[in-house]
Amino acid sequence: MKRIGVALPAIMIATAVHAQSSVTLYGKIEDGFNYTTNARGNDGYQMQSGYDYGSRWGLKGTEDLGAGYHAVFQLESGFDVNTGKMSQGGREFGRQAYVGIASDQYGTLTVGRQYDPSVDMFSPMTANGNWTGYLFSHPYDNDNTDYSFRVNNAIKYVTPTIHGFTAEGMYAFSNQAGGFSNNRLYGFGAQYQNGGLQIGASYLKLNNASSATVASANSSGAVTSDNTFNARSQQNIGIGINYTIGKALVGFAYSHVDVYDPTANAYFTGTTQPAGGTWNAWKFDNFEVSGLYHFTPALYLGACYTYTQASLSSTVGKFDPKWHQLSLKLNYDLSTRTSVFLEGAYQHAVSANTGTDFDFANIPGSADVSSGRNQMVYRLALLHMF
Repeated sequence: MKRIGVALPAIMIATAVHAQSSVTLYGKIEDGFNYTTNARGNDGYQMQSGYDYGSRWGLKGTEDLGAGYHAVFQLESGFDVNTGKMSQGGREFGRQAYVGIASDQYGTLTVGRQYDPSVDMFSPMTANGNWTGYLFSHPYDNDNTDYSFRVNNAIKYVTPTIHGFTAEGMYAFSNQAGGFSNNRLYGFGAQYQNGGLQIGASYLKLNNASSATVASANSSGAVTSDNTFNARSQQNIGIGINYTIGKALVGFAYSHVDVYDPTANAYFTGTTQPAGGTWNAWKFDNFEVSGLYHFTPALYLGACYTYTQASLSSTVGKFDPKWHQLSLKLNYDLSTRTSVFLEGAYQHAVSANTGTDFDFANIPGSADVSSGRNQMVYRLALLHMF
């Protein structure tokens, strides 16, 4: 009887604590087969994990602190189904790792490794950041709408949603003594939603994003090892709109990216610099039109066309390559948690004769850069969520 008398209060305390806090285990597992028509002149056959939805598992939780305040956290780890390896450079929680305080009245403040405002506010206006993934992103994912990098050492504030309007700001530290701006990031974004209308915009600025290939890189800074470009400075500007009416969704997105004093592109596998010179700046303008139609609640067809124009300045002249890309996706939900989909992307590059990989078609997610101006990638995949 004495043991029962001790156990009952303990159970009651545990129940009370559980009522005020919660922890959720969740995840997505995606795997599929890719075929690339031209990868350095060869056919490419690959099993690839997480191209559309990012295979992952995670923990997220909240604790009620009273007076409308909550402690929140999220830990999210990416992985490759085919090898079992961790993604995001082998980081244990490479997708997200943050803790913070949320207020019903004043918004949410979080600190840690997080998504930047362009991912949160602008990316959902694009096809690849909304209802599909990697193969639909803009050349080299130059505007980061497909989450190529996350941000370390970041402080992020998100306002509460007021009359459909939400805003967000972020600052990420370089964590380097005497180098306050050496590998830092800051940005802001906003989103408005009213019925079927959704509008999003963002601005992002990076200084000296790090890479292991750069001897002077700050490897403890804001963006490390997963950055797309090595450069002294980069800024991304994006604005987009989605409108849902009945069974259909239509969208338009525009982004502009400036990359100053670039030295490397993560997507290049061949020559990086123009013959006899070095790059001064890369500028990209991306225009996207997309649409999706649900034939039934379980079956939809989506399409996307992207036109990208670049302006590349160097010590040996200026170049203006262009890319046209058309992508299609057919998705069928076998259940509320399991889907199968077939998708494909075709890209045509208008060569600028730079003597580098900029001259060739290079669909993000392909087996390799094409040996010519055209490339196609097909993917058949299965997704399960838990």
